[in-house]
Amino acid sequence: MNESYRCQTSTWVERGSSATMGGVLFSAGLLGNLLALVLLARSGLGSCRPGPLHAPPSVFYVLVCGLTVTDLLGKCLVSPMVLAAYAQNRSLKELLPASGNSLCETFAFLMSFFGLASTLQLLAMALECWLSLGHPFFYQRHITLRRGVLVAPVVGAFCLAFCALPFAGFGKFVQYCPGTWCFIQMIHKKRSFSVIGFSVLYSSLMALLVLATVVCNLGAMYNLYAMHRRQRHHPRRCSRDRTQSGSDYRHGSLHPLEELDHFVLLALMTVLFTMCSLPLIVMPGLLWSL
Repeated sequence: MNESYRCQTSTWVERGSSATMGGVLFSAGLLGNLLALVLLARSGLGSCRPGPLHAPPSVFYVLVCGLTVTDLLGKCLVSPMVLAAYAQNRSLKELLPASGNSLCETFAFLMSFFGLASTLQLLAMALECWLSLGHPFFYQRHITLRRGVLVAPVVGAFCLAFCALPFAGFGKFVQYCPGTWCFIQMIHKKRSFSVIGFSVLYSSLMALLVLATVVCNLGAMYNLYAMHRRQRHHPRRCSRDRTQSGSDYRHGSLHPLEELDHFVLLALMTVLFTMCSLPLIVMPGLLWSL
């Protein structure tokens, strides 16, 4: 077995490992997500558009809420298992010996599920931002609040079916060092098609989603730049057009400055998600070369 899987059958947490970093990351993530939900709730979700006091929430803010809740659920379901393994100095497989490999497989499923679901929702946010800036008429006609609300359950259903494939025999979950986490097996000594195929499929899908998100953000950046240039060269005309189409801004695309706020938030989230996803994208290729 490859050195990367030396902890596959271990029953104890590898020496030299500490729960400090995991505890800090869990606490920071939990606090950050709760704070984000409180701020979104207090903002009323509809204040991003000029209009009535009780205006409905924008599609973008609905997507932000969906992503925040998804990330919060992921942390609350996964991190306690890691901390419990450290606290008892037992690997995930030994936390519940009677269940066999079930706990490890559940952990790996949750890791893959929430990783893919968060990336898909981030892409939905990037696509919404790009369409609202570059294609406002299409956005106003087709991107509705009802469809925005459906994004989270549709993404959840797809990720549930896709990440459950190892339970059906396509792919495999294994325990990784230091014995406190499990994930998709990336290589197989006998070059099993199902094991390698699923790992390649998952990492390729993640790579495509990250690439599509970056492309959408670059498109939104270009549209913001073009909008800024038009306002500099024709300030009166832009002001008049905005006054005449005030109802469009209330019911369709947002004000450029509000879109800039959305874009800055989205760009920061994309950078963070890309950094976190790179190991999952690159790992299969690195392991195959060993």
